[in-house]
Amino acid sequence: MQFWVIQTLNSLALGGLLFMLSSGFALIFGLMRIANLTHGSLFMIGAYLAAATLREGYSLFVAAIVAMVGVAIIGGLIERFILRALSNNSQGQVLATLGLSFVAADACLMIWGGDPIPINAPEMFRSPIEMFGFMFPTYRLVVLVVSIVIAIGLYLLMERTRLGAMIRAGVDDMQMARAVGIPASLLFTVVFCLGALLAGLGGSVGGPMLNAYPGLDADMLPLALIVVILGGVGSLIGTFVASFIIGFIYTFGIALVPDLAYVILFLPMVFVIAFRPSGLFGTMKA
Repeated sequence: MQFWVIQTLNSLALGGLLFMLSSGFALIFGLMRIANLTHGSLFMIGAYLAAATLREGYSLFVAAIVAMVGVAIIGGLIERFILRALSNNSQGQVLATLGLSFVAADACLMIWGGDPIPINAPEMFRSPIEMFGFMFPTYRLVVLVVSIVIAIGLYLLMERTRLGAMIRAGVDDMQMARAVGIPASLLFTVVFCLGALLAGLGGSVGGPMLNAYPGLDADMLPLALIVVILGGVGSLIGTFVASFIIGFIYTFGIALVPDLAYVILFLPMVFVIAFRPSGLFGTMKA
């Protein structure tokens, strides 16, 4: 019984972390139709920036702000000076983001070295909490709560603000959105910065769970791709649901059948591509 309870809680925590990573990826992919292969690198940079800020004696809250702002600025520069120059070349955009991911990996290795950097949770969340008669790390529940707050915030942004209306219009039909006066170039930059900010937040908040280490980008990017494909391009609701589905599959797959964990992880994506290419929530608007 303890195994199932603990793994379920671990799955929820991982699902929340995947949502913070994948929601930005889904927004960028849905609006700009760019498979941003630097997204995992932005997550990794967020973790390293948080670790560096913590080393200076600041709190994880300050570290998360530094990571979000720093990664958002990097994302804005990438969109403005690289992706915009390749606006009519989708293949070139994908290759450019792939190349940038290698550059980012080498830069992190050069700056922070090859050893994993532990990121400590805030002291108030280090003691385990008792749930259902079992002890469980408190910080993982904090990650889950933060992801739910982010999901609510993104929903309100998309459904209750002018910016959200423009994003939804761009996802539906960018040509029509341009025709009614929506500034597409500015919108692309804002959305890319927002997606990068969410990746930075995920890296900083997920740091105490994962630590900062070389290869973190390569570990997280495939999970984000699977989540977006499973949930549906541009659908935040689909991304939220798919994040927890993948969180459960990945956690229980590693625990029960480690040799086949990745096979089990990719099977849902294969079936969705084969039988529902738009994703589980592809027909729903974010």
